[in-house]
This record gives sequence, C-alpha cells and structure tokens, in this order.
Amino acid sequence: MRTDTKTKRTLLGLLVAGVLAAGTAAGTSAWAASDHAHEPATAAHALKLNAGKKWASDEPLRLGMAKIRDAVEARLPAVHRGKLSRAQYDALGGEIDAQIASIVSNCKLDPDADEVLHVILADMMQANEAVQGKRAKAKRSTGVVEVVRSLEQYGRYFEHPGWKAPKTDH
Repeated sequence: MRTDTKTKRTLLGLLVAGVLAAGTAAGTSAWAASDHAHEPATAAHALKLNAGKKWASDEPLRLGMAKIRDAVEARLPAVHRGKLSRAQYDALGGEIDAQIASIVSNCKLDPDADEVLHVILADMMQANEAVQGKRAKAKRSTGVVEVVRSLEQYGRYFEHPGWKAPKTDH
C-alpha cells in the first residue's frame, strides 16, 4: 500500500515523536516504523538481510543517504577537534532531517526492505536529536558518531554501489 506525501510526512513526525518518547535504541524500539503503512515495529522487525543478500535500493534512497554521508563527513574534522559550533550542529541536524523526510516521502522499496530501512532511519533520527542538542544527557558529537553508525548499518543492509560510510577515527 502506498501513501501520499502528506501522510508520509505526518507519519514521519509521529515516528520521530515515538522514538523520542521511547527513549531506547530504535533497533529494539517498538516505535520503529515498519512497512509502507508505517505500523509500529515489533521485536520481530529487526535488521535482516534479504535471504542473505543486501536489499535493493532506489535512486531517492541512494541520493538522500549520500547527502547525509557527505554532510556528516564534511564536518567530522571539526567535530573531532571540538570546533563545531552549536549553529553548525543545528545546521547539520537540519540537513539530516531534510534528507530523512525526502527519503520517507519518496519511498518506493519492497515492503520488507522498507521495514529494514525504517529501523535504520528511526535510529538515525534518534541520533540526530543528539546532534541538535535535544537529548539532555547526550553530547552533540556523540550524536554525530551515532549517525555514522546508522550510515554503516545502511551500507550493511542495502545495495548502494560505491557506498562508504564516513570514518569516525581521528
């Protein structure tokens, strides 16, 4: 079942609120979105491969994830040096939010692949809350590292020719 853009954006907002309310890692959260109907995930909705292979991706997904990767990678040196300002963290968080919204609104994946993707995106959204300073006890730099981990998960589970997640080492 496909949903229209307005519905997907509304559901994305509900997903973000759910992830924040749950306060747990999205990979195990009952609030991680599942299929195109975006029903709450259950414990059975874990990250999984497609019969041992990576899931197919589409152009909007590849483009959005590449933009997130590039935005994070460009700022990593400043993050490592402790030189990224609040405004720069906020801007990075806004870029990540915009790309996630674009990915969700243009979702055209197989329902099983979509389920896996939404677990990864829910985890990334929770990490992005830290990037934006919205998780009281989390450092913004830790949020960036968590976003990188989500990008690594994406690379483990989805086909994306030439994909490389940013390196968080100094």
